[in-house]
Amino acid sequence: MEIGCVLLCSGYGRRFGSNKLLALLDGVPLYRRAFAALPPALFTKAVVTSQYGEILAQAGKLGYLPLLNCHPWEGVAAGIRLGLAALRNMDGVLFSVCDQPNLTTKSIENLINSFLESPDFIHALSWQGRRGNPVLFPKALFPELMALTGDAGGSAVIRRHAELLRLTEAGSPRELSDVDYPEEL
Repeated sequence: MEIGCVLLCSGYGRRFGSNKLLALLDGVPLYRRAFAALPPALFTKAVVTSQYGEILAQAGKLGYLPLLNCHPWEGVAAGIRLGLAALRNMDGVLFSVCDQPNLTTKSIENLINSFLESPDFIHALSWQGRRGNPVLFPKALFPELMALTGDAGGSAVIRRHAELLRLTEAGSPRELSDVDYPEEL
């Protein structure tokens, strides 16, 4: 079974006030923390979509396929389509944002294992029944993901196929927390 990964690193960080992916937590930029939690070796192929040259350069050095997002102003859908276009031959693709600094590789491995047991379903990391990110989608839903526009992400596809959603418990609730404001670091 071939599983791909798309790390979405294109946001503007408007609420944060700057490119939050470069912000440091314990001396490590947020995007590097995401790279550490989702190493390319876990996947058949892993890509990083970003508008930022520094992030793309580091992604390439670490074994990800760096993809320049030329339409970041469109919203998250542009990054989803760009990443998925490079992975359309996979059996499933995991999508992750890069502002969840406490995400662990162990939880990602558990999410992948859940998908391998039930590859026709959508698998999302969760805490006590509350869905979060990342989310791993089966190939059957790739056309719907490719049709997304604007700031509509995978949640729109999940809502249309709620019966396909399977939750995988994260190691802690902190793993699902994302950073929107500097004080959250």
